[in-house]
This record gives sequence, C-alpha cells and structure tokens, in this order.
Amino acid sequence: MRIKKITFLLSILIFVNLFAQREFVFFGSYNWDKNSEGVYVYEFNTETGKLTKVASSKDVINPGYITVSDDGKYVYASSDAKTPNDGSVSAFAFDADKKSLTFLNQQKTGGENPVYVNVDKIGKWLINVTYNIPTISVFPVLENGKIDSIAQHFTFTEGSGVNPKRQEKAHTHSVVFSPDFKTVLVADLGADKIRQYNFDETLKKPLIETEKSIDTKPGSGPRHITFSKDGKLAYSIEELAGMISVYDFSENKLKEIQRIATHSSKIKEGFESSDVHISPDGKFLYASNRGQENNIAIFKIKEDGTLESIGYQSVKGKHPRTFAIDETGKFIIVTNVISQNVTVFKRNLETGMLKKVGKPVAIKNVTCVKTKMY
Repeated sequence: MRIKKITFLLSILIFVNLFAQREFVFFGSYNWDKNSEGVYVYEFNTETGKLTKVASSKDVINPGYITVSDDGKYVYASSDAKTPNDGSVSAFAFDADKKSLTFLNQQKTGGENPVYVNVDKIGKWLINVTYNIPTISVFPVLENGKIDSIAQHFTFTEGSGVNPKRQEKAHTHSVVFSPDFKTVLVADLGADKIRQYNFDETLKKPLIETEKSIDTKPGSGPRHITFSKDGKLAYSIEELAGMISVYDFSENKLKEIQRIATHSSKIKEGFESSDVHISPDGKFLYASNRGQENNIAIFKIKEDGTLESIGYQSVKGKHPRTFAIDETGKFIIVTNVISQNVTVFKRNLETGMLKKVGKPVAIKNVTCVKTKMY
C-alpha cells in the first residue's frame, strides 16, 4: 500500500513538473532608428502557438542574429550588424521566473557586419562570424555570462566565387557546432567553401585549423548548416544556388551524397534560400526561401539521410530570413524581415506539413528567432 502511495505521489510530481515547463521565444531585429527594441522575448503557448510579449531591450543596435545558452540563462547577439565599420557581440541575462532581460556587456568582433553567433554546450566559449569583413572571432564567456575579450581571431583575405556581385571575396555567414561539440563548421558564402575546425574547450585557443575544409559547387553560396542529431550527417543550405547539399559526416569529414533544390522547377533564377532546420524527431527537414518564393520547403528525411521534397508552405509574409522549430516540435516560428512580422505554423507530426495558426505578430525589421524551454 505504501509503495503504491509513493508511486502515485511521484507520478503527480512528474506531471506537475512537465506541466510547469514554459517555453520562451527570443527575437532580434534591425533597430537602426533607435526608436524600437533590438531584442524581444515572448512567452510561447505550446498548445495554441500564441506569442505573448514579456520583455525587450534597446541596449544594442541591429542584433542580426541571436543565440541562447544551453541553460537558458543568457542570450547572445551579433550586434551592430549592417553598420559600416562596426561589429560587436552582446550579452544579456534572462530570468524566466521574473521574465526579465538585462543587458550585461558588449565586445568588438574585429570584423564588419556580424551575421551569426553561437555558444558551446557548457557556455564557456562564444564564436561569431562577420560577413563584410570576413572573420571568425572566439570569445571566452565569464561565469556571470559576460563576454570576455577576444581569445582567437581569423581574417580571410583570400577566396572568391564565380558570382561577381556576391562573391567578390570571402563572406563567412554561419558558425555551427557538431552535436558532440568537437567540430565547428563555418559556411563561407563568398568563397564557396565550408571551413572545418576542431574544437577543444580546454584550450586557451579552442579553435584548431584542419585540412578538412571543402569547396562547394561554384556559385552555390553556402549560408547555414545543420547536423542530424547523431552528428553523422550535415545539411548545408546554399543561398545563391537555391539548393541543399547533404553530406555524410560519419568519418569527421564532409562527403557530399546528395544535392537537391529548395525551390520548385518553375523558379529558374534569383534564389534567396536562407535557413535550414531538422524536426526534433529527425523525420523532416525544413528550409526557408526568400525572394520570389517566400515559403518553407518541406523535405522527408529518408533512412539513408537523403531528402525527398514533399511540399511548400507560404510564410504569409515577405523575406523569411530565419525560422525556428519550437522545442516540443509542434510549431515552426518564422521571421519575415520585409513584411515586419512573425508567423507561426503548426506541424503535422506524421506528414510534416504545416498549417498557419493565429494572427501574425508585428515586430519591426525582425531578423532572427530562437526558442528555449524552461
């Protein structure tokens, strides 16, 4: 009888704990005029998809990309984006109980137009890339979440592509950790290259150059990269070619096994593919297209990791720069820069297809979205 009572109480505690979990959504925006916030925080209803604003900050200018630490306590932004002769990374503390966002500090990147920022699993290192002046910068993160001064800095003075308007020089566009945090991949849109580094968080200079970087197809313009959960596959979305390249990464070296269009056969030019993510169950991959399409391309992931195109969903806005799949896997949240709104779609977990829910949320010049469960 006593055992049954204990089991019952444990079940209640588990249920209460699950029920108490909350999800928050973080947005960055271009706020040149300084009359709008740069970073926004919304609480997310994981049953209805409704977004409710809880906090914001005007303490930074043009946070073009943001990320959240694994423990959810800190938010980091690649700030001063699209600002001539400038570029910085900024740190914020987020208190989920108080629903408060507090600016901590800022550091210069040594490059111009920061476009992507990432933080390692234990929150010890921050890595940023800049686009106009192509650089990678590595920053130590202090115990209080603040960003310390640069520990490593790479500038790329060589490298170009076949597109004279977009690939006149290297343009580093994203920096991504492998699931085991032992490898870092950097997509270089300008040089048609994916740069590969070893990562050792115990070193004072944790990013280690390797000979494993690869050249992508001429004129492809790799932009963002995502890994399968087991780290054996990598998927790179190519902005200029409107393609996704699928790579085998089982031997810690990128080996292309498929290249598939993110757009329908009706689209012949002017591709502006932008972001790519895999559903938490690993069954579907989603990719955003801007320009003529303004949609999300939907792919089924087959057993061998290759992709099968199964449909498209209009984002009901213009210029979907980034999107996120919420941590429950039930929703996709899309940032539309030109139409200045956020749209939410519910995922069919069986088919992978999307259906818009609720009304678009207006956020001026919204650029980036991240989600976190607490």
